[in-house]
Amino acid sequence: MRMTDPIADLLTRIRNAIHARQASVQVPYSRMKHEIVRILKEEGYIENCMVENSGAHRNIKIVLRYHSKNQSPISVIQRISRSGCRVFCDKGTIPVVLGGLGINIVTTSKGVMTGRKARESGVGGELLCEIS
Repeated sequence: MRMTDPIADLLTRIRNAIHARQASVQVPYSRMKHEIVRILKEEGYIENCMVENSGAHRNIKIVLRYHSKNQSPISVIQRISRSGCRVFCDKGTIPVVLGGLGINIVTTSKGVMTGRKARESGVGGELLCEIS
C-alpha cells in the first residue's frame, strides 16, 4: 500500500509513541521529514534525532523527551495542511499557537522553518503542522 501523506504518518508515529511512553520511534527518511524533526529538536520538543542506514533504506530515529512525571512536552501534534486541503499563509496571517507557547511549522521559499522565524524573515508559505 502506498502512503499518500508521509508528513501525517510522521506526526502520527510520534503521537502514538508518546501515548505508548516509548523512548524512541523510527520513521522512513525524507528530507522534509528530517527538516521537521530538526525543528522539533531545536525547539526542545524531542531529545535527539539521527539518520540511520539499514541496508538500502534510511530511517530517522527520533529519541523522545519526557519530563520528571513521564510527561512529554508535546501534548498536541496535528497536521494542518493536508493533500486534499492545502493551507497557505502570507507573512501577516501566520497564526500564533497558544499565545506563543506552541509552534507551527511552515514550508517557505527559504526552507522549512517555524512560524515565528517565517514572520521574522518576512515570508509566508504552506502551514504544515502545529505542536503544543
